[in-house]
Amino acid sequence: MGEIPIFDFLVIITLGSVVGADISEPDIAHWPIIYAMLLIMLMQYLYGVLIIKNRTIGKLLTFEPVVVIENGQFVKSSLRKLKYSMDTVLTMLREKDVFDVSEVEFAIIESTGQLSVLKKSQYQPLTAKELKINTDYKGLSIPLIVEGEIYEQNLQNLHLSKQWLMEQLHKSNLYHEKNVFYAAINTEGKLYISRGMDSIKDIHNIRH
Repeated sequence: MGEIPIFDFLVIITLGSVVGADISEPDIAHWPIIYAMLLIMLMQYLYGVLIIKNRTIGKLLTFEPVVVIENGQFVKSSLRKLKYSMDTVLTMLREKDVFDVSEVEFAIIESTGQLSVLKKSQYQPLTAKELKINTDYKGLSIPLIVEGEIYEQNLQNLHLSKQWLMEQLHKSNLYHEKNVFYAAINTEGKLYISRGMDSIKDIHNIRH
């Protein structure tokens, strides 16, 4: 419930009530029910257009993001406004892998009910840019085999041949594409191959 806007939630409840009335009361004509459903969906559409076109009305009809922690300190007025307890916020922080409130620069409750966290700069992980390390480009992996079927178009786009693919499979003791559940190649030219497992128990069998 916390992940959808309140108006959308009310629309779902209302639609459910209208449909429920049609099901529970066979004597009610269907056309008025259909008309009511279309009218509710039209209202939902107009509501969506309205909050996008008019920011002032949008602020009145939707929840704005609220800062609940600033510079490692709880904002008590925000907690009272949202009816959130400190334990609730601490739980949400732990879900973000934050176990020390003093590390938090800002924590914001979004309109969806989720928590966004910005750590203080000294607690943020170093990036390759900050270390002045050049990194290679990494794009999407391109599937070559999915459930035993070769994607020949992808091979052609990569200027690779089916013979090359089969040679790579042979190196992994796979002699037919039907034995491959999934195979993909990344931007570095490395081929990932998965035979697939019927169940999680197969992991224990591999380890032993």
